[in-house]
Amino acid sequence: MPTRSERIKSILTAALQPSFIEVLDDSQAHAGHEGAKSGGSHFYLTIVSTEFSQLSRIKRHQLIYAALGDMMKTDIHALSIKAFTPEEKN
Repeated sequence: MPTRSERIKSILTAALQPSFIEVLDDSQAHAGHEGAKSGGSHFYLTIVSTEFSQLSRIKRHQLIYAALGDMMKTDIHALSIKAFTPEEKN
């Protein structure tokens, strides 16, 4: 069974065809935190995709949240996002 990090990466890869994606699970640093108690985990996401062209930072985040769907309600308590176009990352 894939880890949550692997599921996030797989979902976002299918939805956004990134040229780069990194998902880091930082849940262990939040043990005992309210969100962790209910099963939610903490992640850091860095993603580079042409899908972000012409989108504001907020719209990029909304696109990511929509792609992750129910995972945002059940598996993810906190998600730190760095979303770039290929031109911005270079």
